[in-house]
Amino acid sequence: MLHELLLALLGYTGDLIVDEREHQLSVGLSPDESISDRCTFKLASDISFIEPSERDIIEKMITLGFYYRELDRFATKSRNLSWIRSGNEAPMSRTSVLLKEKMENQSVYRRAIANGIVEVLSVYRSAVLHMEQKLLSDPLPILATISQGLNKFFVLLPPLYELILEIERDGICGGRLLNLLHKRCHCGVPELQTCTRRLLWHGHQVMYNQLASWMVYGILHDQYGEFFICEQEGNLERDSSHTNMTEKLARMSVNDGSLSDWHLGFHISLDMLPEYIPMHVAESILFAGKAIRVLRNPSSAFRSVDALSHQARHKKLMGDELLPQSEADKIESMLKNLKESSEFHKRSFEGAVDSIRAIAASHLWQLVVVRADLNGHLRAIKDYFLLAKGDFFQSFLEESRQLMRLPPRQSTAEADLMVPFRLAVTKTISDDDKFFSRVTLRMPAIGTNIKSSKIDVSKSKYADGDSSVLSDSLLEMSLDGWDGIALEYSIDWPLQLFFTQEVLSRYRRIFQYLLRLKRTQMELEKSWESVMQQDHSNFSKRHTERVNGSTSQQRRQCFRPMWRVREHMAFLIRNLQFYIQVDVIESQWNVLQTHIEESRDFAELVDFHQEYLSALISQSFLDIGSVSRILDGIMKLCLQFCWKIENQESNASTIELERITEEFNKKSNSLYTILRSSRLAGSQRAPFLRRFLLRLNFNSYFEQTAQGVMNVIRPRSTIPVLKR
Repeated sequence: MLHELLLALLGYTGDLIVDEREHQLSVGLSPDESISDRCTFKLASDISFIEPSERDIIEKMITLGFYYRELDRFATKSRNLSWIRSGNEAPMSRTSVLLKEKMENQSVYRRAIANGIVEVLSVYRSAVLHMEQKLLSDPLPILATISQGLNKFFVLLPPLYELILEIERDGICGGRLLNLLHKRCHCGVPELQTCTRRLLWHGHQVMYNQLASWMVYGILHDQYGEFFICEQEGNLERDSSHTNMTEKLARMSVNDGSLSDWHLGFHISLDMLPEYIPMHVAESILFAGKAIRVLRNPSSAFRSVDALSHQARHKKLMGDELLPQSEADKIESMLKNLKESSEFHKRSFEGAVDSIRAIAASHLWQLVVVRADLNGHLRAIKDYFLLAKGDFFQSFLEESRQLMRLPPRQSTAEADLMVPFRLAVTKTISDDDKFFSRVTLRMPAIGTNIKSSKIDVSKSKYADGDSSVLSDSLLEMSLDGWDGIALEYSIDWPLQLFFTQEVLSRYRRIFQYLLRLKRTQMELEKSWESVMQQDHSNFSKRHTERVNGSTSQQRRQCFRPMWRVREHMAFLIRNLQFYIQVDVIESQWNVLQTHIEESRDFAELVDFHQEYLSALISQSFLDIGSVSRILDGIMKLCLQFCWKIENQESNASTIELERITEEFNKKSNSLYTILRSSRLAGSQRAPFLRRFLLRLNFNSYFEQTAQGVMNVIRPRSTIPVLKR
């Protein structure tokens, strides 16, 4: 009887101790079902020589044998290593084995937990063997010997059985399995707590191996999709925003897989992220792995250019890697220390991840900022996209002024612009400017520029709630067909990690706004210049030909109100341009330069640059629909005014000038009223706005006229009709 009991404790039933499940196979239970919800080991009912008290003790003890058998079956199934024995099989046969494994929901984390369960079961088997030896050596063996020797396993095997039941029933694997074990570690039974921590340790071994593969070599080793860093695959086609980004990346480069990996390749799977690993730590792990992938897989074009550029000065650099082996060894050593620790310490884990992320970010900073000359490209973009090279754009607008008086021809507009563009280049751009060759002038087909601007605004995550209003206003406030002029900037690897298509699109948006502003300022100046030349010519003609000057004097008197309006327009446009170029762009540029000098972290640099761009857009009011709409309307009125006064020959044009004047007064007063509101002037989004308002209202003119517009309806100011 005792031998039957010992065999049952190891999962082997017989005549005295039977398995009810084996008798129920014929009534519908699947023979492949490995887990049963209840204990099916029972003492045979026809045994009469056992006392009821002994029967109770035996039936309680044989539950350990049932738990042992089910745990052993789970471990055997989870540790299925049949693929090792398939080395002599045909390739097709091995493929079918692998496919079958996938269909059976294989899991490396379950395999690791199974290894821990095997350790517990081996201790249990040793205890049973010890009981057998003790019973054999005892001249009078008793049942209490077995009960006393195996009593401690009643606090281990039943909870482990419940654990594998939950794992099997809910299909738990990966990070979710670590979560489950981590929760079960918090219990009041020391033995069970130690056992569960050991199982969690086995699970962490798999996680540390995956972390080492990802953060040392940039390789995602996750055969069954259980790691919390996962590769973006099927959802690219389903998500339209990802599809748009894919198209942009395809335009950037067709060969550099590292770019696609950086922007779209990997993401954090929240379902597999253990709850005890904070999100910011997971993001650091994601960043570090992506950075290592970039550093270990440089573009072939960059590799050759980098080698040539350093060959003469630093021959050693040709042999250096972007990630030195010593740094890779340092990362691996930190992960190895975590792996060898008997317990998971959250603070140590986060500290190691932060250190690894700092190493990756520092070397990526070295690659982008130093080797790729990031600051030189930033200065070039400032020169051309933010109009810091004012002489070049002044020359370009002057050369193209007559062309822009005519509507653009859809088929040849870009080619027509290239003539004044090249003339401006010849006059103002020196041969030492190595970045200008990357700048290309573009003139989209009529109407397409508005559409693209609308998409850029709506996609920008930095725009505020008025962005949709702004995007609609762009369609209405087009100055003329030429306001779609744009620049493109050619970016090579690895700067595409920094200058994404979204970033360049935001720069283009600012450029178009600044170019419209500068063009408006130039037209106002040129209109005054042309009339003054005409006036001087008339004055010279009067003195030369002794002609009566009363007509000329009358003409000057009639034009005086128009020049007052022109001066008001020029005053507003000049101050707005000064505010944007000096108070906004230059101040934010200095802040960005300070960050570049102090930071040695690529991710921080990206954040600083995003803040810089967002500040340019917000402080220029491009993300406030009401203000942007008014500014576009003012620029449009200024251009119409300049074009009309050159044809001041009829009463109809004089009426039109009166309408333009009245509209300008309304819009300029509305602009001042909105900008001086507490929402803008009292907020931190535009720290230099008060200076701009002070310049505009230095003599209280805007404040008085704005109050007049709000309180009374002013009579229309008339411009005298010129008598010919």
